[in-house]
Amino acid sequence: MPSLDELWTQNRPIVYDGATGTFLRKLGLPRGVAPETWVLDNAALVFAAAEAYVNSGAQMILTCTFGGTAFRLRDAGLETRAYEINRQAAQLAKQAARQRALVVGDIGPLGYLAVTLGALSYTDAVREFAAQAQALADGGVDLFHIETMSDPKEVRAAIQGVRQVSALPIFVTWSFDQQGKTLTGVTPAQAAQELARAPVNAIGANCGKGPWEMANILRELHRAAPELPLIAKPNAGTPEQRGAEIVYPVDPARFALLARDWIRANAKIIGGCCGATPEYITALNAELGNAAPPTHRQVMIQ
Repeated sequence: MPSLDELWTQNRPIVYDGATGTFLRKLGLPRGVAPETWVLDNAALVFAAAEAYVNSGAQMILTCTFGGTAFRLRDAGLETRAYEINRQAAQLAKQAARQRALVVGDIGPLGYLAVTLGALSYTDAVREFAAQAQALADGGVDLFHIETMSDPKEVRAAIQGVRQVSALPIFVTWSFDQQGKTLTGVTPAQAAQELARAPVNAIGANCGKGPWEMANILRELHRAAPELPLIAKPNAGTPEQRGAEIVYPVDPARFALLARDWIRANAKIIGGCCGATPEYITALNAELGNAAPPTHRQVMIQ
C-alpha cells in the first residue's frame, strides 16, 4: 500500500471510505446502540464493514471509534474499556485493509458540547483525546482524523492530545450545517484560519446537510488556507424516516456526480459520511475512472 506521501502525488483524488455507523446498522446494529460496542461484542461484523469499504476501492478507512473517548463511552457503560476498544478497532481495520488501504484513527467530538459548555475542562479534554490517540496508535493506525467538529477549543484540545502521544499525520474536518456554520457559529473561513498554522496535514468538512453544499464550503476553506489539502466527506443528504427504515435521499450515482464539483473546488480527498455505504465508494471510483479493485475475502484473525 502506498504511504500517505505517495498518495498525495497521484494524479487523482484520494478515495476515502463512507459511514461505518450507517453500514453497521445495515448489518444489524440496533438503533441506539453505539457502534463501538460491536468492536467488543461483534468484531467479525466490524471487520466485515471495514473490508467492504476496502473492497469498494477506498484507499483510506476509518476505525470504528468515532465515539471512542472514555468520556463519550460512559453512555454505553464502557468508559473503563476505552483503551481496549480503540486498540482493537485499529487492529480490526488493519486486518481488513491488509496493506490495501491506510487505516485512519477516527476521533470524534466528546459530545454534549462538553468543552464549549464547561462540562469538561480544556486540560481534561486534552487528556481524553490523548488517551484515545495512544490506544489507536498502539493498534497500528497510519494517521488520525479528528472529525465532525464544531468548536475551535475542542479542536485545539484534540490536536494537542494527539500530538502529546504521536507524530503521525492529522486530518481535521468540521461539520457545517447551521446556515453554513458549525453548531457553535464557526464559518468555513474561520475554521480554516484556526488551522492554518496548526500541526495538521489536511482540513475539510464532513457530514453537514448534504453533498450539494460541499463545493461552496471547500472554496471558502481554500481561500482562507490555500496551502492545506482539502477533504470532502459529506453525508448523503438529510435522512428521512420511512416506516421502520432510515433512508438517505441522495443515491450513489448522484453522490458521485456531485463529487465532480468537490474536485473542481480543490478537494484532494473525497469520501462519504452518514448514509454512504460501500456502494457510494464504488460509485466514486467509477466516476473517477478508477479500475475496480480486486475483491478479497479473508478470515479475521482472533
